[in-house]
Amino acid sequence: MKPVYNRILLKLSGEALMGNQDFGISSEVISSYAKQIKDIVDLGVEVGIVIGGGNIFRGLSGAEQGVDRVTGDHMGMLATVINSLALQNSIEKLGVPTRVLTAIEMPKIAEPFIKRRAQRHLEKGRVVIFGAGTGNPYFTTDTAAALRAIKINADVVIKATKVDGIYDKDPVKFTDAKKYNTITYTEVLNNDLKVMDAAAISLCRDNKLPLIVFDSLKEGNIEKVVLGEKIGTVVL
Repeated sequence: MKPVYNRILLKLSGEALMGNQDFGISSEVISSYAKQIKDIVDLGVEVGIVIGGGNIFRGLSGAEQGVDRVTGDHMGMLATVINSLALQNSIEKLGVPTRVLTAIEMPKIAEPFIKRRAQRHLEKGRVVIFGAGTGNPYFTTDTAAALRAIKINADVVIKATKVDGIYDKDPVKFTDAKKYNTITYTEVLNNDLKVMDAAAISLCRDNKLPLIVFDSLKEGNIEKVVLGEKIGTVVL
């Protein structure tokens, strides 16, 4: 089968990297992601990735513990860089060239984010991981994913989660939760569905960028999404 997308932005949560741990990075989970990413690169798909840092530190959680919000958000950005380097290492072990580009300059370990450089890496078949969020406090990695997707002209944002799509309420807590196969961005905002933060949703909507939310912990699902199989929820 031929991929239906040429260039994607994959949004991974930091929490997903924990697996069954309470903290840190599960080698099993990150290896699974690396393998799934290699599989779609082998299909000819150009892959950009934004990864969160919640498995290490979250700015909002830090604020609740007395850490200044701006400082906490900067700490969270650095946590995303740790995750980016770990994912880069796992992907490159499989023989796939990978670059980490960061919104906060740290030339000893990563390249600075420059739109043309990112696009060139993608054109050369390299996986590009965008670290440090937007580089600004008060913005989530969801917003960073939307921004990076727009800047690299991605065809779609695919958000990897622990559930198999978007529901009208938490399916873990409510057995009668209804899953949406498709939904509009306006409906997501109006119903306050916790898919991405409002800024990210608005960016995707205003730039007519489709979003697919799906269960990434089931190996092979990322490939199914890029091949156009009907899994998860599509937001248009």
